[in-house]
Amino acid sequence: MTNVLSPDGCRARQQRLRERLAERDLDAALLTQMRYVHYFTGHWGRVILRSAVLIPVAGPVVLVTGLPAADYVAADECVEFVSNRAASLVEDQDAMMFEALESHLLSRKRLGGDELHRAVETTDIRDVLHAMRRAKDPDEIAMIRRALVGWEAALDRARELIAPGVTELGVYAGMQAAAVEAVGEPIGELGNDFQAGNPGGPPRDRPMQAGELIPLDIGVSVRGYHSDATRTFAVDGKPTDKQHQAHVRIVETFTAIEAAARPGVSCKALWRQAHEMLDGYQGWQFHHHLGHGIGLSCHEAPRLNPHWDDALAVGDVITLEPGLYGDDLRGGIRLEDNYLVTEEGLENLCAYSMAM
Repeated sequence: MTNVLSPDGCRARQQRLRERLAERDLDAALLTQMRYVHYFTGHWGRVILRSAVLIPVAGPVVLVTGLPAADYVAADECVEFVSNRAASLVEDQDAMMFEALESHLLSRKRLGGDELHRAVETTDIRDVLHAMRRAKDPDEIAMIRRALVGWEAALDRARELIAPGVTELGVYAGMQAAAVEAVGEPIGELGNDFQAGNPGGPPRDRPMQAGELIPLDIGVSVRGYHSDATRTFAVDGKPTDKQHQAHVRIVETFTAIEAAARPGVSCKALWRQAHEMLDGYQGWQFHHHLGHGIGLSCHEAPRLNPHWDDALAVGDVITLEPGLYGDDLRGGIRLEDNYLVTEEGLENLCAYSMAM
């Protein structure tokens, strides 16, 4: 299957977690957030059904789920609990899940966890999980690339649909359908910004107008792994001279930041470099972050933002999203690509044209 994490990748992450648990004198980790069950086992459930994974420092990995597990999951034992009766969901999924886990928890005295539960006491290890997520494994990068396939399909459909008189909702609906078709399964939310004549916002039942720009900030996700990339289009296909000038400046900013970005470089310094190139240029504004990490969340470390003091590291997958905004730009321009941080610098994961 295309849209799955590899069992070898999951087993490698389990082993790294075991080492960190041992360092904290914990017996096991009990993880119940859907994204972490997926991260460590490859099991992708349904939002309405609970699941959990128990990863001991030594011993079998146990997956507990309300539906049958696929044969490719990286678990030594799969336990299915009663999630429904005659197709009606049971009200307390957690109670049924922990009942199924009970015998496996008896010998585990010190548990790390990603959530608080009334049924079992755990030590918060979210900091461990967040640190592990920084460096993406090859199977995780493949999932992000898969999400970008959906992004490209959505943009292709948007280019076909965008025109004066077409509603933002109409464009959004077409993009959603195209992304689902390209990925081959449901994708969840599509992203943040779909308004013409504005820097961003959800789609409206409003016809677009000639002269406006529409920044499309799209976040296709595949089984919890996010892409987050942006293109800006002229509604009538005829950007004004000012809109073109702003677009050129943003592309120049990409070139400068891509050249400066390396492992160990301050993310705050990269934001400052972009801010100096953009904010105030021709009276326009650049008033937001330069980018952020993506993976199991649409925003995660590192953050290219003056309010954080992160540094780039090998294995990060990040966005760069410089923009310029002003009334005469009629919506403003934001462009955004996704990158893998390597020993040599940035590898661009996006191949889609930046043309308006």
